[in-house]
Amino acid sequence: MKVCALLIALLLLASSAHAFETKAYTMRDDFRTDPLSDCYMNYYYYIPCPTYSWFWSFYGWSQGDVIGTCFSIGDLSTFTGAACDPQLCFRIDQLRVLDFAGYGTLYPGLFTVEFKIYCADEQGCPVGEAMWSSGPYETGFAWNYVPVVPPLCLPDCATQVDPVLSHPVVLVTATMVGTDCTYPSWGFDNISTPYTGACEFHDYSCLPALYPRPDAGHYETMHTGYYGPGFTYCPPLWFCDGLDTTPDCGRFGHVEAAWRVYLGCLGPCHNAPSTWGTIKGMYR
Repeated sequence: MKVCALLIALLLLASSAHAFETKAYTMRDDFRTDPLSDCYMNYYYYIPCPTYSWFWSFYGWSQGDVIGTCFSIGDLSTFTGAACDPQLCFRIDQLRVLDFAGYGTLYPGLFTVEFKIYCADEQGCPVGEAMWSSGPYETGFAWNYVPVVPPLCLPDCATQVDPVLSHPVVLVTATMVGTDCTYPSWGFDNISTPYTGACEFHDYSCLPALYPRPDAGHYETMHTGYYGPGFTYCPPLWFCDGLDTTPDCGRFGHVEAAWRVYLGCLGPCHNAPSTWGTIKGMYR
């Protein structure tokens, strides 16, 4: 009987990222304070209720745990206007992440993470080695802007090459590398709390917040996943809504990390000095 119970517990863990602690928070988005960029992308729902939105914080990490969000350039971003042009937006200038703990800036080394960017396949798995790494990074409370230095060009991540390069797909990850990886407390969107609290679901220049969130959202796959220590899980495990206790997240669905990428849209570029011949080859 004990063996069966253990197997059931392991299956529940494998079905989604259930093992982390959650806490509900309210937070304003930093509208009109964003850094200048050609466009940006994010997949999380922001539901003004009335001037803030509810978020879930997920904490309880172990050293080596990897969380990531896969971005497909050309998708319609949630809470924004037009999609980033998949034939022009080939440069990542900056990341933004939401952390509700913020202990990293108070206790450097304890809650350190390392951000990396990979090309990604259709399942959200990394393709090849990381193209960029932040090195050890300490996040603070609320919205964190992480500069990508130097800016990262994405021609190698294009999923369409004919007639021109287009639709890059990238995976942005954070690996817990500090000596105490319980934190940071990553922010995820939260549909269940405003729903159960009778908060009106606004559609404010964005996609309407669907309840419950479909497994595939507005797209073919989810974007935010838990990859385990290293990349134990690939495709990754999705994160279940903090109020959902069903084995398959069937009540409120899955949630997305409140992460964003800022893009430059000047066409295909290159990450290293090149001859004119190799530059022309990028467009063939």
